[in-house]
Amino acid sequence: MFEDNCKVCSIILAPMTNDIQKQYDRLDDVPSIINRMKEVYVVPNRHIRYAAIKIFFGIKMAKGSSVQSHGVKMLSLVEKLEDLKVGLNNNTYISMILQSLPPSYDPFIINYNMNGFEKFIYELINIFIKYEATTHKSAPAYM
Repeated sequence: MFEDNCKVCSIILAPMTNDIQKQYDRLDDVPSIINRMKEVYVVPNRHIRYAAIKIFFGIKMAKGSSVQSHGVKMLSLVEKLEDLKVGLNNNTYISMILQSLPPSYDPFIINYNMNGFEKFIYELINIFIKYEATTHKSAPAYM
């Protein structure tokens, strides 16, 4: 058992630089090494949560990009926030997604808010795609 522990410790320490290996040499078992590595290298969830919230609340749809790609990006951020148990509700997510749209979507946003729609995010993205297709078809061609 001791020999197996030494082998695993050696495997864990092998790819490390000499300086880092010296820091872990005094730890004599695998769980101690792993726990110490977690203390030093693992990013706490609060930092990940902060970064994800900052990105979500600050993102804007890039000029010239499709609303579909923007919607998918927002949906993946919402899923990440849900995984991190941020605790925002669907209406907050929808409001932030609407805020992220460019001014060309203002008529859509006004209509959405005036009609009191209650949609899930994936439904909203589908409506965006239809709206984008409709507005691009009716847009005059410039030469």
